[in-house]
Amino acid sequence: MKLSTKGRYGLRALIDLAQYSAEAPVSITSISARQDLSERYLEQLMSMLKKAGLVRSVRGAGGGYVLAKDMAEISVGDVLRALEGSLEPVECAGLEPDGECKASDHCVTKYVWQRINDSISRTVDEIRLDQLVEESRKKQCTGPERAGCKN
Repeated sequence: MKLSTKGRYGLRALIDLAQYSAEAPVSITSISARQDLSERYLEQLMSMLKKAGLVRSVRGAGGGYVLAKDMAEISVGDVLRALEGSLEPVECAGLEPDGECKASDHCVTKYVWQRINDSISRTVDEIRLDQLVEESRKKQCTGPERAGCKN
């Protein structure tokens, strides 16, 4: 399975948003500057995340985006599915209840595909946005830019 820039950049943007939106909405411009991502592309990604109910927009002066849920309630899987669609690397008609696979009754490889699909889903669903924000803060506090770190 290979994630596109939508998934990779969107997850980075959402981590940034989670870090900086606690006190006020975060603008696309500020995320773009911190993450070195195109504003136009970020607008598209935020639109998809908004449609999925993960972020909401705030209009007006000082507006921008905020999380629509607590960051502990948002999994990496939620973000990736909102941006990428299905995360299953293997599509197998034999795994579908009404799939039209002629070999389904005697095919054993479908169990391999199911385990791979389940493993990926379980992994991305176990990782929460708050965990990534915490990891990001740890990295920032060990790097050259230590502003905002508790010593």
